[in-house]
Amino acid sequence: MSETMQFKAESKRLLDLMINSIYTHKEIFLRELISNASDAIDKLYFISLTDNNVGLAKSDFGIKLDIDKENNVIIITDNGIGMTREELENNLGVIANSGSLEFKNENGEAQDIDIIGQFGVGFYSSFMVAKEVEVRTKKYGSDTAYLWKSSGVEGFTIDECEKDTFGTEIKLFLKEDTEDEKYSDFLMQWKIKSLVKKYSDYIRYPIKLDMEHSHLKEGTGTDDIPAEYETSIETETLNSMIPIWRKNKSELSEEEYNGFYKEKFYDYTDPIRYIHVKTEGSATYDGLLYIPKNAPMDYYSKDYTKGLQLYSSGVMIMDKCADLLPDHFSFVKGLVDSQDLSLNISREMLQHDRQLKLIAKSLEKTIKNELKKMLNNEREKYEEFWKAFGLQLKFGIYNGYGANKDILKDLLLFSTSFEKKLVTLDEYISRMKEEQKHIYYAAGESVNKIDALPQTEVVKDKGYEILYLTESVDEFAIQMLMEYEGKTFKSVSAADLDIETPEEKEEVKKLSEDNKDLFETITKALDGKIKSARLSERLKTYPVCLSNEGQISLEMEKTFAMMPNNDQNVKAEKVLEINPNHEMFKVLQNLYENDKDKLSNYAKILYTQALLIEGMSIENPAEFAGLVCDIMINNKR
Repeated sequence: MSETMQFKAESKRLLDLMINSIYTHKEIFLRELISNASDAIDKLYFISLTDNNVGLAKSDFGIKLDIDKENNVIIITDNGIGMTREELENNLGVIANSGSLEFKNENGEAQDIDIIGQFGVGFYSSFMVAKEVEVRTKKYGSDTAYLWKSSGVEGFTIDECEKDTFGTEIKLFLKEDTEDEKYSDFLMQWKIKSLVKKYSDYIRYPIKLDMEHSHLKEGTGTDDIPAEYETSIETETLNSMIPIWRKNKSELSEEEYNGFYKEKFYDYTDPIRYIHVKTEGSATYDGLLYIPKNAPMDYYSKDYTKGLQLYSSGVMIMDKCADLLPDHFSFVKGLVDSQDLSLNISREMLQHDRQLKLIAKSLEKTIKNELKKMLNNEREKYEEFWKAFGLQLKFGIYNGYGANKDILKDLLLFSTSFEKKLVTLDEYISRMKEEQKHIYYAAGESVNKIDALPQTEVVKDKGYEILYLTESVDEFAIQMLMEYEGKTFKSVSAADLDIETPEEKEEVKKLSEDNKDLFETITKALDGKIKSARLSERLKTYPVCLSNEGQISLEMEKTFAMMPNNDQNVKAEKVLEINPNHEMFKVLQNLYENDKDKLSNYAKILYTQALLIEGMSIENPAEFAGLVCDIMINNKR
């Protein structure tokens, strides 16, 4: 009878913690055991490079999975280096003591071997699903095999045993199913196959499993003989072994890149762009990034989760690592594989270290360069991308108080008053008039509605191009930009357009002083709805329009009004501008001299008319309708 040895006190506590806390998903156990088996093979393969007695070529190495449903057992077998009794006691008896790490430290030339089992805790994830674990192992070059057995924190035994070949066999006796956990799922072929595909698809050695298949029995299924089926067992390799991202770009076709994307990220359309990255130096990683053609249904909702798949030496560590992507490029899908990341003890999460930040910064620059290249060389394709994700880039400029504006500003597109085509800010600047001081813009619900705004008339007459902002975030992004290539942005609704000649300004100023009392009366009649009324320098054909003073524009007021819980009731400081060259101005002057009550009503009608032109809501539709009816009746008389 073998003696039961106890885990060291600290190991016992760590084991209990790990079984119950460290790993968030029980299915991780298979990834850990396969990774350990791969590490063991790596060690022996490294030795075989200089030791011909190993007798195995690289193609002879592999990992075998077996399922014994009758006995509720899973078996993982490798033909790697195996362990001695001392190594069993040290590596499996002292938790967080890693044989892989020791091997790498002792063999300087093995630094290029991808060994990820450097914490010495992965093996113990077995106890999340198994009530008992047996490890049968024989070290390469040794004549003796050993059997390590444990039921968890109670301790372990080590005995000599029979084993013909070197390597390790791990046998997991699964726990019984409970209401909360169905451990028997791990005995299903489809489950094992899916876990290997998910976590260990790119382990460099074949992972094999005997799969049960049903076939039509030969000679049956004809008109004379009914169909009969028979079962056969076929050994299948579950993993693809060679990651597509580690292949040379010249080896891959566009169809292969796109096919991988559609299969991996469950999209039925080809991506609009793929980016294959290989870097060395301060940020060493392989990456395969994709820009989807269409935004996911939940993309602009709080339910969307950004992130890239993260691999370490071909083993998937995280399904969505959000830290690798900035929010403004959150639409990018793909993966990153790096050997240089500092993983935490469970390998499920990433430590927030310098290396991660370097990779993230490198990815951001790569994505920006690819988008810029697409904009310059494939304009039609870029505009297709813009329709799907342009809104996200504009949010990116606004978020973070403009911290990312220098990265994103030359990727922006806007419709304009010229040709109604999408243009970049560079293109706008290139065709500005020599005397033009500002980049003019107008905001509204649609290009057609903006194009009809009274405030655009004088800017168009000057031959200046106007950016048309049709999305709620646009003005916020523009204000965050402040300027582009030394040219400041100015709304066509701004109080001062800075567009008039000194003579025009002087003429309006004199006329305003002569009618000062009229404007004060109109302002008083509108009872706080406007900051002031004044003569307009921008109107040509319309009688009135609204402009604004301060940072909050008319379009921003509409945006704030649509937000939930708009407790602040943010309002623009409105100015009612009246066209001095319109017949209505003479009517108002006459009413001021002869009928101030009617002037008050006219002021309300003109203000409401200006609101309607802006697409803003009317505070009192019934009052407006009544005033219009009164005018119509009085005119009939």
